[in-house]
Amino acid sequence: MMNHKELDLSDDEVLEMYRLMLTARRIDERMWLLNRAGRIPFVVSCQGQEAQQVGAAFALNRDKDYSAPYYRDVGVVLTLGMTVQELMLQAFAKAEDPNSGGRQMPGHFGCKRLRMLSGSSPVTTQVPHAVGIGLACQMTNDSAISFVTLGEGSSNQGDFHEGANFAAVHKLPVIIMIENNQYAISVPVAKQVACERLSDRAIGYGMHGETVDGNNPLAVYKAVKEAAERARHGEGPSLIEAVSYRLTPHSSDDDDRSYRSREEVNAAKEKDGLHLFRQYLVEHNILTEAEEAKMETEIKADIDQATDYAESAPYPSPDTLLKSVYQ
Repeated sequence: MMNHKELDLSDDEVLEMYRLMLTARRIDERMWLLNRAGRIPFVVSCQGQEAQQVGAAFALNRDKDYSAPYYRDVGVVLTLGMTVQELMLQAFAKAEDPNSGGRQMPGHFGCKRLRMLSGSSPVTTQVPHAVGIGLACQMTNDSAISFVTLGEGSSNQGDFHEGANFAAVHKLPVIIMIENNQYAISVPVAKQVACERLSDRAIGYGMHGETVDGNNPLAVYKAVKEAAERARHGEGPSLIEAVSYRLTPHSSDDDDRSYRSREEVNAAKEKDGLHLFRQYLVEHNILTEAEEAKMETEIKADIDQATDYAESAPYPSPDTLLKSVYQ
């Protein structure tokens, strides 16, 4: 793993990156427990992908850039400013949920305050939407960029190709990041695409493309930071493929034992970005046992409070059924 000092990141900043990764993991674990207890309806997990999510979002300008995250991106939305309480409100589908006011399924992120586009259930529709934001930034001479994520399975959809091609033709300030977690529900990546790297597709569009280790938040940070600088200087879009592994079933409704072995999953856990980054911080005397214990205690307290608040919060009132609905 490269040294964070080479990236002009301070010890405090990489410690904050780890805190965000750990928070995302602990939120996800809590949501699984709530789902299995019948208290929330659905979970689409981020476990195994926190390193790439936090590393990428940390590289953006969180005061002005736009994002269009996909449904696993708990680490992205946390880093961009969504609170633990807001994440729990969307999980419980409560009226105060900033994503949809309790109208969408969990994981359908969107927050006007954070310049985050609303997501929808059809996969990959966020790519042309994000490209449209990039076009608007270019037309108004806005120095902001548009960042969009998707899974590797979604990269085979027409929306992806059309959005990427349009962004490249017009040299739009857009970063497209494919979170390659090896499985599109039950289909392994080898049965999804024939190319060796998904970033190779960038050649056909005429944009920058690269594949990075998604278990290394510093490598992802570097790639996204450089892509953002190119975009701000009028050099057009970038296609980044971050490779990791989905440690859980596709969703709380999936049984992954039908299509992959426990040996495969357990082997992937040894390369889990959360644990590898923890090891890096310990080796560089940035994370101590006392600091880690304090962090875990604070995160648990935050999640406990958020869970209690969200569970007792009111559902949307029936008289708001048509609010914000296009008719």
